[in-house]
Amino acid sequence: MTYKIISRKLEHLKNSPELLKIVKNTGWLFADRILRMGVGLFVMIWIARYLGVEQYGTLNYASAFVALFGTISTLGLPSLVIRTITEFPEDRDKILGTTFWLQLGGGIFSLILTVLTIFLFKPDDYLMISLVAILGSMGIFKSFDTIDLWFQSQVQSKYTVLAKNTAFIILAIVKVILINLKAPLIAFAWATLAEFMVGAIGLVISYQYQGYSLKLWRWSLSLAKKLLKESSPLILSGITIVVYMKIDKIMLGSMIDTTAVGLYSSATRISEVWYFIPTAIASSVAPSIYQAKKDGNESLYYQRIFRLLRVLNLIAISIALPMTFLSKPLILFLYGQEFMGAGIILAIHIWASLFVFMGVASSSWFIAEGLTDLSFRRTFLGAVTNVVLNLILIPKYAGGGAAIATVISQAIASFFSNASHVKTKKIFQVQVSSIFYRKSILF
Repeated sequence: MTYKIISRKLEHLKNSPELLKIVKNTGWLFADRILRMGVGLFVMIWIARYLGVEQYGTLNYASAFVALFGTISTLGLPSLVIRTITEFPEDRDKILGTTFWLQLGGGIFSLILTVLTIFLFKPDDYLMISLVAILGSMGIFKSFDTIDLWFQSQVQSKYTVLAKNTAFIILAIVKVILINLKAPLIAFAWATLAEFMVGAIGLVISYQYQGYSLKLWRWSLSLAKKLLKESSPLILSGITIVVYMKIDKIMLGSMIDTTAVGLYSSATRISEVWYFIPTAIASSVAPSIYQAKKDGNESLYYQRIFRLLRVLNLIAISIALPMTFLSKPLILFLYGQEFMGAGIILAIHIWASLFVFMGVASSSWFIAEGLTDLSFRRTFLGAVTNVVLNLILIPKYAGGGAAIATVISQAIASFFSNASHVKTKKIFQVQVSSIFYRKSILF
């Protein structure tokens, strides 16, 4: 019986080119993230052991500070650009050219803003200013991720995977060499920047290898205005997402010390490593969701969103449940006795994944419905909740308090806030249905 079911599924897959394309694309994205999860986690743990809790905390404080402003560099464009290319593939060069120049400008602006801000906060901490300046330069090279948006729209992420993983492997080796050479902290920041530089070069080579040319890209002021008008809520949304994802490290460093940041970062590194799963799956499914919406097939449209939510919820629970009980021995095994305080943080923080997965799955609905302004509303609520709860909980519970604040704010932003507005009650109903694994009432 099982054999027959599998055979039917495989036959259905063979007879559905679109589904086969999605599965292959998702496979490439999974291979990418699994490699990064394995090698990246191994190297980062090695770096953490080498630097110690305090210096590791300093590096993560700088990274969190850069991330706080780094969202500006993308200008909230990725999802909108993928949708636009899906709708108007004949305008590829105009869309990609305009997106590139917008994101390059955003990268330069975010770098300037980040350096000025850290200088105001820590004018005498030259190491921190240097770390932020180096890491903040990544936004400039991220503008070449415009090429990745094209490959995503064509469900051909393997070219991005090959380009970026080549850079990742090269620089992972470099970081290991730096550890053996007993290099200073700032050398690891330079290595991180170099990874983005090499990755950008790889994307350009991949794009040209497919017969395309960057020389054909062209700027369109009218398109730029249109994209920015629609993406402005997404820029604010992206900033607020980073606030409730990264502000905990900044507040821990300011209210406690960098040692607390080091413990918290070692736990969240394991917790957040799973976040590639919803991104990989959702980015492959999103074009088919947009297409169903474009075709006016409401039933198919909501079925695809529901199935995406259902799969991601199950995966999230499957990760969080065992991790809750294995957190302390896992931290001891990976990081050593010095990081033992991170065990309880991991046991709490891992449950944020359920709502992160749910939020990523529902983001395609907000884009397809043109409700990006409400997307900002829900993330703003999450960010405010996180900051307020951090102010209350961090002084008493340090990293554990920050973890509790993150889980609650993620739940509000990705789930409960959808019940509070008439326009988002539809997606809330689908989310509830997906949690209890029953068919959505919308189809």
